[in-house]
Amino acid sequence: MTTTDTPHYAPEWLELREGADAAARAPELLVPLRDRLAEAAEGTARVIHDLGCGTGSLGRWLAPRLEGPQEWVLHDHDPALLELAAERAPRTAADGGPVTVRTHRGDLGSLTADDLAGAALVTASALLDVLTAEEVEGLAAACAGAGCPVLLALSVAGRVELTPGDPLDEEIAEAFNDHQRRSGMLGPDAVAVASEAFARHGATVRTHASPWLLGAGESALAAEWLRGWVGAAVEHRPELAPRAETYLRRRLAEAAAGGLRVVVHHDDLLALPRPVHPGPTDGLS
Repeated sequence: MTTTDTPHYAPEWLELREGADAAARAPELLVPLRDRLAEAAEGTARVIHDLGCGTGSLGRWLAPRLEGPQEWVLHDHDPALLELAAERAPRTAADGGPVTVRTHRGDLGSLTADDLAGAALVTASALLDVLTAEEVEGLAAACAGAGCPVLLALSVAGRVELTPGDPLDEEIAEAFNDHQRRSGMLGPDAVAVASEAFARHGATVRTHASPWLLGAGESALAAEWLRGWVGAAVEHRPELAPRAETYLRRRLAEAAAGGLRVVVHHDDLLALPRPVHPGPTDGLS
């Protein structure tokens, strides 16, 4: 994905969703990841590449959950987001070890195994679904060449549940999913395509659901998500506009009144390369 093609996200949106992201991420995948990271030499900083880091919310969630000294390399095309992520990065690991940060501005679609040489982990959040199949294949090849695990969080799964239901829910969802696939992006197909790509490169792949659960306490996020969800659907299918306008107004009123529940389904993916000294199960069964 080139810098000009990469979606731009406002810091306000990224900050609004941070709490829901943190609650949704799958901690179950951290168990085999920690087991793999423990194989690395002790005392040396583990280099972790965070692709499309945004404001750095994934690092704020993950770094304090991993032990040992860490050096995070924050990648993004937006210099303002890189600066904000570096300023707000955690400084301490789970066991009190130091966490340091450096930034890299560039094209995420052109990373190679050489760029990731020495990496202990490559990770990203809400990135996989805006990549193309070619870009995912390139990422899988680069990570396989570097021999590092990959944790990709919060990829859209193409399913939403709104309570109370509405006859237009399904039509909006279908139009939104088609919009997510524009320009060759994978959208809701991303996790399946990535799982196959990493497996072809010899990795053991595991996925886990990581849904947003938005209730009355998340009404501001639900409202902003609704605006984006319906807006993207209408952009893809303009003929929806008259009905969608009424639908959105009704849904926003429900959210403001605390009467709307939304489940936005995502999936997390963990890919572990073949271990240098494989054990019986490599932490995955």
